[in-house]
Formats: sequence, C-alpha cells, structure tokens
Amino acid sequence: MEQPSGQGGQLLIPETQQVFSVISWFLVISLLQLALYPTLKKSFDRYAYPTAFGASLLLFTILSWYCGLVRLPIHLALIPFAGLLIRNLVKGHYTLCDLKEQWRWELVFAIFFFLMLEVRFVNPTISYAEKFMDHAFLASVIRAPVVPPIDPWFGGGFLNVYYYLGYWMFGCLAIVSDVPSSVAFNLALPTVLGVSAVTLYAIGDLLLNRFKWLPLVSLILPNPAFFWQVFQGTPVAQALWDIGSGSTRTITGTINEYPLFSFTWGDVHAHVIGIFNQIFLLFLLAYAYKRWGSLSAMGRWVICILAAVSLGSMPLFNTWDVLIYAPIVVFFGVIILWQNRSSLAWSESLPFLLVIPPLAIACYLPFYLQLKTSTGGIALVTTPSEPAQFFLVHGFFIVLLLVLLARDVVKRPYLLLVTVPFILAGYAAAAIAVAPLVFLIARKPKEIPPIFAILGLILITITELVYLQDNMGETYFRMNTVFKCYIAAWLLLSAGSFAMAGESLARWGRIPETTPRQKIAGIVAVTIILAAIPALVPFYIQYGSPSLDGLAYLDTAHPGDAAAVAYLLGLPRSQEIRIVEAEGGDYSYYSRISSFSGIQGIVGQPFHEYMWRGDTPEGWYSGRLSDIRSIYERPDRTLALMEKYNVTYLVVGEPEREKYNVSLPASGLDREFSQEGTSVYRRSA
Repeated sequence: MEQPSGQGGQLLIPETQQVFSVISWFLVISLLQLALYPTLKKSFDRYAYPTAFGASLLLFTILSWYCGLVRLPIHLALIPFAGLLIRNLVKGHYTLCDLKEQWRWELVFAIFFFLMLEVRFVNPTISYAEKFMDHAFLASVIRAPVVPPIDPWFGGGFLNVYYYLGYWMFGCLAIVSDVPSSVAFNLALPTVLGVSAVTLYAIGDLLLNRFKWLPLVSLILPNPAFFWQVFQGTPVAQALWDIGSGSTRTITGTINEYPLFSFTWGDVHAHVIGIFNQIFLLFLLAYAYKRWGSLSAMGRWVICILAAVSLGSMPLFNTWDVLIYAPIVVFFGVIILWQNRSSLAWSESLPFLLVIPPLAIACYLPFYLQLKTSTGGIALVTTPSEPAQFFLVHGFFIVLLLVLLARDVVKRPYLLLVTVPFILAGYAAAAIAVAPLVFLIARKPKEIPPIFAILGLILITITELVYLQDNMGETYFRMNTVFKCYIAAWLLLSAGSFAMAGESLARWGRIPETTPRQKIAGIVAVTIILAAIPALVPFYIQYGSPSLDGLAYLDTAHPGDAAAVAYLLGLPRSQEIRIVEAEGGDYSYYSRISSFSGIQGIVGQPFHEYMWRGDTPEGWYSGRLSDIRSIYERPDRTLALMEKYNVTYLVVGEPEREKYNVSLPASGLDREFSQEGTSVYRRSA
C-alpha cells in the first residue's frame, strides 16, 4: 500500500488568468448577443438589442444541451452564432451609427455586471450555504458535458432528478470561453444580474414615457423587514444576511428571499439563475400584448418561438417557475386573442395561445423522458402567515399600490368587504393582498403595469391558501412554496407597481424633464453609489484576500485538500474516475473533493440526494452511508465495497480521520498522492 507520493498540481488560479477569464467570458456573451441582434430587428425594432441578451443565452443553452444529449462537442453550439455574425458582417448589418444608438443598453448591462463582479470579488469563496452544491454541479458539467449531467454526489447517478439547466448553461459558457469552474462560479451571477437589469430596463422603456429606470429599483431594494431590523438597531449585515433571523426569515417556517439578498448572498442556485429568464418572459409578454396587432406574421412567430424557448427552459432552470408562468402565458394568450378580435383574423391571434405551450414542451422533451423524480400534491395551508410578518415582506408594494389606488378606495370603499371572508377564515395575511387586488381588478385594466401587479397579488394570495407538498417536514411544510413563489411575486409586483408609479409621476407633471447632461450626471452618480456598496456593507465572508477564484482560500485553509483536488483534476478526463471520501451531512465541508472537482463520489450531502431521489426499497440512504464507513474502518471490506461502487480512488484527509477510525487494507491500494495531511489511494487493478 505504501508507495511514493505523487505531486499535486496547481489549484490556485493566477490573477492574470482571472483577468483573461473575465475578458474571455464577457467577449463570448457579447458576441452571442451581437450575432443575434440584427436577426431580431424586424420583430422587435428598437428593442432588438436588449432582447438579444436573454434570447442569445437561451438559444446557446438549448443548442449546447442537444450537443450534450447526442454526445457532440459543446463548441458546435457556437456555429449558428458564428454563421449569423459572419452573415451580418458581410451584409453590412452592423453600422457605427446603429451601434452607437445602443449605448444605453450596454451601459445598463455593464453597470450591473461589473457591480456584481465587484461583490463576488470581495466575497468569492465557495465555502457555505448552497455553494458546495452549485460548484459541484457546475464543475461536473465542465468536466463531462453530457445530458443528463453526472451527479457528483451520487455514484452511478445522474442529475435527472433535479433541474440543472442553469449549471449546464454556465458550464458550457465556461467550456467555450475556457474559464475554470472556480472562476466561472463567480462570473455566473454577474451575468444573470446584467441580463436581468437590461431586460427590466427594456420593460420600463416599453411601458413608460418617463422614469423608465424605475423597474430597476426592484433589483436593489430590500424588503421592509430589513429596514425594520436596522431601525431596531440590528447591524446592516445581519439584517441583510443572517439566515437565522435576517430579513429573509421574516415569515415563520419559510424563506422569503428577494433579489438583492439572493445576488449578494452569492449562491449560484436555481432560483437565482432563473430570474433572468422570468424577466425575459415578462418582457416578451408585455411586448406581445402591446404590439401584436402591428407585427408581421414573421414577427409574431419569432415572439412565439422565443416565448416557447423561455417557458420550455423553466422546468430545467427552476421547475417552480413554470408552475407560475405557464398559466400566465395562457392568460396572456387569451387576452391577446380578445384584444385583437376585431382587427385580426383568428388565425393571426391564435398562435400565441396554441403554439407556445406545446412548443415549450417540445423544446426539451428528452428532459421529461429522462426525468426520474416526483412531487407531492397540493394541500391547504393550515397555519398561514402572521399579518405583520406578511406585511414586512410585501409592505412596500402593498402601500405603493394602495396610494396609487387612493381615489378608487375613497370612491368605492365597500369593495374592501371582499377581504372579510379571508379574515373570518383565519387568512388575514391573504386579506392584506386582496385589498389592493380587488380595486385593481375593478378598474378592468387594459395596460400591462396593473396586470402585472394583479398577477403578483394573486400569487402571494394563493401561497397563503395552498402549498405544494414535499419532504421538508411539519415545521417547514410550505418553505419551498413560499421561497420559490416569492421571487416571482417580487418581480411581478415590482415591475407592475413601479411602472404604475412612473405613469402617475409622469401625469403629475411637476417633475421637469431631465437634460442629456443631467442624465449623464445621474448615471455617473448611480454608478458610483452602486460601486461603493461593497465598501459600505461588509460583504466579506471569506478566508483570504479578494479574488475571483472561489477556491483560492483552500491553499491556505486546507492546503492538502487543495493539492489533492488539483492532482485529481490533472488526471486524464477520458479515464472514468470515482472517489470515496467522508460524508458528514449537508452544508458542511464534508464531501469537499467531489464538490470542488466535480468528480463523482459515492454519496455527498445526503439530505439533498434524499430530497431529490427519496429512498429505495433496499435503502440506499442508510446503505451508502454505512458502506462509506465500512470502507474506511473495515479493511476486510474496503476493496469489495470500492468495487461495488466502481470507485477508483480513496481520499484520506482530516475530515476522514475526524469522522472514521481509518484502517485501510495492507494491499490492494496504492498511495499515489500525499501532501499536507491528505492522501489519495488508487485501487489496484
């Protein structure tokens, strides 16, 4: 067993390589967007440029996904974009004058992209919360870009039990831009925020003549609970970030995140990645509603195709999103059909309603055929939110809407009687949402802002009444329902209420128009303020100096593990590799080798796997945990169990010695690497 130790590779990403990674990443997403932009001009006119940001990401993702499905190189997904770029260059579709006119879209994207990049730079570490999982999946895709992706935490398993498309998208972007996983991890959220911001600004421009920037406030606005806690003397960082008592744990037994928290917290998690796609679909719906009657047949089909790709991607990005947006798409299909009933033939209005849902399913049909998971049914909420807690989450939007509806309330106060049945039934929090909702509906709105607000209010009302069952236990029985639905509700309510506020301010007419010079001064001031946020708020939860390498801290905190990960990553990728390492529960440093390398282990962070897979009649949950212990503690069974799981390498480091009484067999294992207290053994052939 005792053999000369191998040499560890270099895990730390040099600063120069980090800089080139940012340039390469930014260049790839910019070229994807620029290649698609001229193709969208006929359909989206002046909104083609911002539309191309979200559309290019979604189209690259679906093309690369099918490359992975049929085992073709991911780089082939770039060919259609390269073809479009060359064609547009040859035909002179890019002119200096035209590109100059797009400066504001690029500016919005750049401000939010580099703001988030700065936040990640001061807090880059992959070291807590869901970051272990997020990086594990990202690294697994980069290491082996196949569909379904390999599950690094379940030996022999695939991610056909989870919605993984966000990790696939960023993993493939990392592949084509040649960016290491630990840096790609910290470029993902800047990309999501940048695309979300430019699309929200497009929504504002589409809906408002003035104050077009107002919808962007939703990305940087904390909820009322944050301000309430700060007012009571809670430190800013604790009010924002504390996962035990902070502003995202306001409603008992739930998680109520909002975009500012989600982005600064830094998990590259499904619900955060999906934000850009939610906003993109909202823009498509708003654009179709306002322009459907004036579009050409080709323009309508382009919108239908992009909406189908967006909606069809949702089950793979974050399945909860499609439960919300599929009914919304159908609703918009109905109102577009009704709105154009006199000006267009039925055949010209029906495609939105009849084409998008089936095409959305067809986009990723193989995903559904591969899927091996299940969900619970819908159940009635028996312990709804406390009204005060509910208000501390949604209060800004509730108050803003009631102010905007003040005349309606004074004119028809009897409509408030609609809230009485909810109060009598014990759902007082729902009554808070129903109060502005009933006045909005009574207006019979024909514009997008109140429609968005209505949909948001309906969503938070529904989450007070019913929830989707899962295996989170009695205390947190509706945690996931509130958690996932509230992100969508925040986007709908903020887009709707802020746009309504913009309309009211424009009608008020007392605020003078800004001159071009004032606009530039305002942009500069906002940029400086946003850039200063990381200095004003202590974002640091890290182990070393600022960096974009999320694993840089390992070189000082866990040098042996860093070297072992580098050694394993240096092995030929064509060689099938599985490892065994200590398992020590979820949200911990255990399972760190699979988390940091993407190499498959026997089982890691087991409750995650239990949530996705459930248990089997033979009891994989307890069986795998028991087998890992036996591998380390019973030398007579080590080799047989490693062979059972087709494990090639065994890791022994500080976590293994802490968890187990390590006793390995005298033969059959060759120590190929040993450094700083961490050893890697290979099972002999």
